[in-house]
Amino acid sequence: MRLFPSGLAAVTAAAMAVLRAGDEVLVTDAAYAPTRRFFDKVMTRFGVKVTYYTPRSTPDEVLAAGGPSLRLIVMESPGSLTYEIQDVPGIAAAARGKGVLTLVDNTWAAGLLCKPLALGVDISVQALTKYVTGHSDVFLGSAAARDAQITHALDEAVWNFGWSVSPDDAYQGLRGLRTLPTRLARHAGNAAIVANWLLEQPEVADVLYPPLAHSPDHRFWKRDFTGANGLMSIVFHPVPDQAVDAMLDTLTLFGLGFSWGGFESLAISSGEQLAHRRFPTGLSGPLMRLHIGLEDPADLIADLRRGLDALREAGGKD
Repeated sequence: MRLFPSGLAAVTAAAMAVLRAGDEVLVTDAAYAPTRRFFDKVMTRFGVKVTYYTPRSTPDEVLAAGGPSLRLIVMESPGSLTYEIQDVPGIAAAARGKGVLTLVDNTWAAGLLCKPLALGVDISVQALTKYVTGHSDVFLGSAAARDAQITHALDEAVWNFGWSVSPDDAYQGLRGLRTLPTRLARHAGNAAIVANWLLEQPEVADVLYPPLAHSPDHRFWKRDFTGANGLMSIVFHPVPDQAVDAMLDTLTLFGLGFSWGGFESLAISSGEQLAHRRFPTGLSGPLMRLHIGLEDPADLIADLRRGLDALREAGGKD
């Protein structure tokens, strides 16, 4: 494993390590927004063709989306914001049969709940900024590879791009690893309580969270993961954007912030990020992402109920 200053730096290093001008990379349409921006705005300048595929594509469909110059498939499982679980071992096996490399963003699983290299993936990257450090006070990332040549190329990227990590940041990552299993278990327990409560609320059309039995990809989650975390999204029944804003303004225990994985609960509106998707998501209404922290779930539910009341009032629903 090699350390980098952020998860995006790890993705960048891995892509630079294996891609050359004239290559094609397939990227899941549910990729993390900064990852998407890197491929669209940087790799294309270096002559790499970037193609997106729907996150629930079968292994054969993923390979069919690429051309003869396909070199790398970038997965994120679960996908950002909408949490599609990809058939990671199936895609990895199909890609290997064609001489194509695979990379997966494993941030959701924190390197603990899922082991992509054991599933056949060539490169596993994650933002250690999230659950591994666990206290919202460090930027850190990692990349791990199955092949010694790729590992050497990652080492070269550290020197070529100056992506060194300070001793203090590395220590903070080690500090977080010492409590990671305990914290993740609490996040998952709280999230299960909140998710099941949300499903019963009249303002909520759906809860996107792979551990829920009704999730379209629940079977893949059960197969490839050993546990869950606190990250999920709410799909509301159709309401105007100002109703979602009213809910966010009303929340007091949930903070407003993007960088999930710390001890605290967070909420953001996700419509703007979904606008960059190439394929329709099929969601029936606005999307709000929640990170369920380590607080008492009863307090979190009370805060969400106040927020949903504000959403209903602002949306003109009785």
